[in-house]
Amino acid sequence: MRILVTYYSLTGNTRTVAEAIFEALPETKELKPLAKVNDLSAYDLVFIGFPVHSHSVPARVETFLKQLPAGLKTAIFMTHGSIPGTRLSREAMEQALILASGTRILGTFSCRGKVSEQALEILSRSPEHELWTEMAVTARNHPDRHDLEDARAFARWIVSLARQ
Repeated sequence: MRILVTYYSLTGNTRTVAEAIFEALPETKELKPLAKVNDLSAYDLVFIGFPVHSHSVPARVETFLKQLPAGLKTAIFMTHGSIPGTRLSREAMEQALILASGTRILGTFSCRGKVSEQALEILSRSPEHELWTEMAVTARNHPDRHDLEDARAFARWIVSLARQ
């Protein structure tokens, strides 16, 4: 089985999770930033990662998800500053699942990631983002070693599903 782990990352959180997933995979694997992926026909399984931007999938990732080949075995992962389980942490994943609905989605993974100081500063000035900013500050130590171990476990689980 040929496996690709691809990601879009600005602050490094999603790249760090992608690297943890990659480490846990069996051989015949590649790790590439999303911008360097041209052809998916050589892969049997693709992990796709992104950071949440404004409760959404970033535009570059949205375009990529829309163009995935039908039936491709996929796993989607994301990083975000929100508290897990909240509406804010689920909205982008729900959007990603809709965008990739033509593929065979085997599973999803989500974990917190540190929000850049610049983003926190800008958003803290906006009353409608005050609560989110307070929540995002608590993500400053993520992804942590527990998040990365969970990402590795996710990768092993997805591979076992892909082999069925």
